[in-house]
Amino acid sequence: IVSVVDAASPGLVVKPEVARRQIDVESAKPDPPPSAEDDGSRGSAPGAEGGAPGTDVIDDGSTHPRRFHGTVVLDESRVGRDAGRIAEEVIAHLTGLVGTKVTVTLEVEAEIPAGVPDHVVRTVTENSRTLKFTSQGFEKE
Repeated sequence: IVSVVDAASPGLVVKPEVARRQIDVESAKPDPPPSAEDDGSRGSAPGAEGGAPGTDVIDDGSTHPRRFHGTVVLDESRVGRDAGRIAEEVIAHLTGLVGTKVTVTLEVEAEIPAGVPDHVVRTVTENSRTLKFTSQGFEKE
């Protein structure tokens, strides 16, 4: 029986002496600890940490942060632009991590010294319900 073995096969044929040398070299020197300057932005692709292509490096997370939180005030006249930038430059990086659960909350606070007319109260209240705000309301004081 003749089998064809290539890089896409589940196994490869290697010379035992070459494999033993590689195993000895890899097991002789431990990986260097991450430096303070390493923010994790390099080598984020599977196998990018020097492993063989197609192999994932499993990290127990003991040396890396496990949560992120942030609060930002948006320019009320450019909310769409600012929110878009936040989505691209922060949220996308977080949601790109396997198993990550990201919650984004938008909080709106308005102080209206002259008071809010009834038609605006009705419109904002109805729109808030339609947009599924989890909490909303007007206050007199």
